[in-house]
Amino acid sequence: MSSSKKALVVDPFCFRQFDEHADSKKYGGTVFSLSVADFERIVNERFQSADLKDGYAPFCKHVFLVNDFTNARVNVLPITEENEHLIRTKYEARNDKELPVLARFFPQNLVGDDLPVAKYLDLILYSREQINKENASQGRDPNPASAPWNIVSIKAQDVPDELPMNPITAMRNSLGKAEGGSGVPLDRKAYAEAVNYWKDHAVIS
Repeated sequence: MSSSKKALVVDPFCFRQFDEHADSKKYGGTVFSLSVADFERIVNERFQSADLKDGYAPFCKHVFLVNDFTNARVNVLPITEENEHLIRTKYEARNDKELPVLARFFPQNLVGDDLPVAKYLDLILYSREQINKENASQGRDPNPASAPWNIVSIKAQDVPDELPMNPITAMRNSLGKAEGGSGVPLDRKAYAEAVNYWKDHAVIS
């Protein structure tokens, strides 16, 4: 299937979530063993435009797929008295264009590999127009793909609904495209809802 006939393509920013790419060795989130090409083929075969769900901005959408084609495990844990001592923090940037921000997480090596396989995958999509705007603002070459939607992140989870955006991600987005964000102003209500969720949860990284 050529990119001109695809509805969805994996954005280069998301390549770090695939084992075939060198950046996956430094990525602490979900990494897939199947290739980008195979992933794109499967998700495009299953994609229906009616499945698009609104995201945090008009250019952002979600597609939730039943995860029966990867071994991706859940990537978020509730914080309990038993595991709270395992939480770590660090300043990190997802690429050299971003400002580092403070992240809180459970180290994978401390929580172990005995985690359930995720029931769903949340494909987070950005429109072609938004991708082109962000590339231009950071001096990157235009993405040659012509598909209307780019997959910018993939979350492995147990619910077919969007988890609240991590508050630090919302803050990063509000910084603007030049600093690695999307330029969407902070929504105080959405931010408060996110804090209410993430004060009791942390990602595995």
